[in-house]
Amino acid sequence: MGVLGHWLEAAGIPTVGISLIREHSERIRPPRALWVPFDLGRPLGAPRDAAFQTRVLRAALRLLEAPSGPVLEDFPDDAPDAGDELEGWACPIPRAAAAAPSTAADLERGFRDEFARLRPVYDDRVAQGGRTTVGISGLSLDEIGDFLPRFLDDALPPSPRDGLGLPLALKRAAEDLRAVYGEAAVAGPEARPPTAEELSQWFWGETRAADLLRAIRDRLSANADPELALVAGRMLISARR
Repeated sequence: MGVLGHWLEAAGIPTVGISLIREHSERIRPPRALWVPFDLGRPLGAPRDAAFQTRVLRAALRLLEAPSGPVLEDFPDDAPDAGDELEGWACPIPRAAAAAPSTAADLERGFRDEFARLRPVYDDRVAQGGRTTVGISGLSLDEIGDFLPRFLDDALPPSPRDGLGLPLALKRAAEDLRAVYGEAAVAGPEARPPTAEELSQWFWGETRAADLLRAIRDRLSANADPELALVAGRMLISARR
């Protein structure tokens, strides 16, 4: 949307956007953008809080008063708690062992075991719903499960797709991995789906997939390839985690 803003501004139409990933806006440099420290999918903050959402919208629209851009401002407040009036969610996927793996080999084994246990839950969810958000990488689940652990090896893996550079392949595979886990996590028979915060806490706090992404980040964030270092350092892990 930031790129589209440049086109609209060139046609004389003022634009303003809401950014959930500040690093993207820093690189795209849209004409006017308000960065918000909220969960992905919630650009206005907590649901059913009209007063707070109005504050966010007003803060964004005030950027139209700027005579020229690019303008990137930060919204000063976190979203309010969505409330605990809903009860009953428990992730249908058994949690990982409490202690984090101490070696790369242990981490890979733990991730592969977890991913194998998660696959049937995800497959059932897709069969029931008839759709999925997974697919931006162009890789099958088997390919994703094999590709990402290879970043723990001494030598970096080749890109799994011709014409797709390794940094972009890593970013997209990680996005698909998170989507697989997120869709599997809402597949249980509980009375309600998880809130965004519950889902985030579960993934980043209890899964070997999150441990794998952290290990990849730690290994590659100072890589000699600046694009690979950027993806690893800023695009694998949620800014709030």
